[in-house]
Amino acid sequence: METSNNTSKIALIVLAVLTAVLGVLYFRSNQLTQEQAVNIEEKATELANTRMKLDSISTQLDAKIEEIKALGGQVSDLEALKVQLEQDKSSLKKANHATIASYEAKIKEYDLVLTQKDADIVELKKQNGILTENNQVLTTQNQTLNTENTGLKTENKTLADTLSEVTAKNKELARKVSIAAALKAQSLRVLSVNSKGKEAEKSRFNGKKIEKLKITFNLASNPITKLENKTIFVRVLDADGAIVSDEAAGSGKFTQDGKEMVYTAKQVVTYSNNNQAVDVFYSRGGVAYKPGKYTIELYSEGFAIGTGGFEVK
Repeated sequence: METSNNTSKIALIVLAVLTAVLGVLYFRSNQLTQEQAVNIEEKATELANTRMKLDSISTQLDAKIEEIKALGGQVSDLEALKVQLEQDKSSLKKANHATIASYEAKIKEYDLVLTQKDADIVELKKQNGILTENNQVLTTQNQTLNTENTGLKTENKTLADTLSEVTAKNKELARKVSIAAALKAQSLRVLSVNSKGKEAEKSRFNGKKIEKLKITFNLASNPITKLENKTIFVRVLDADGAIVSDEAAGSGKFTQDGKEMVYTAKQVVTYSNNNQAVDVFYSRGGVAYKPGKYTIELYSEGFAIGTGGFEVK
């Protein structure tokens, strides 16, 4: 009697340890998923802000080149700078968190050149008799306002593009999490049940003696799958691909990948993350199964979760 009590205590301790480990795994898995989502959004924002600044500089640089050309000035240095800017924009697409920071120094250098060219433009206008001392300040102010307006338009467009990218990435992340959390049916078996309730598992069944089909399988453990009720749809297809169904026996329709599909039987189970066994029964109401190989498909929460089959002689 004492040995039996000790064995029971050991079993309870082992069960408690396993429960604690599974709890830690579930917590860490959820934590990693949340951290991944935050990291993706932070990097997308950093990239977008840097790209927005480079796009604004590119727009201003184009304007300076055109204006200096019109005034008869030399723009070879600005054109070379434009080539370098385009290379930086292209390299930015492959940048990581560490290298993005290095672009701040480049952006400051570009801003400095633009400021210097504003002074050159003023001097060129004086030489061309376009600018006088009286309207120099006003012209400079207008140039600044035009530049800021162009920059704001570029920033607004880039921000809208960024929001679309972040939304798309968040949707993709949610899709990946859903896939990772999907149920997985394993060890699927099919048994026949006769009119007396006797179950049998054979390589080939006698179609006239199948009163009920018993489809049994296990739901694999998955720490990120929610512990809640899950509806599992079972489809049985004959050798011709026709669905075996009978509304009087519980068959119906469900939606999969945007299409309406007929199911043979369904079962609601409470997922417990312990490799639980599930049994689904289907009674065809005395109609014999014709000979051939049958296919079984399992679906839940929009995913195909398992397949199997059996043969009727």
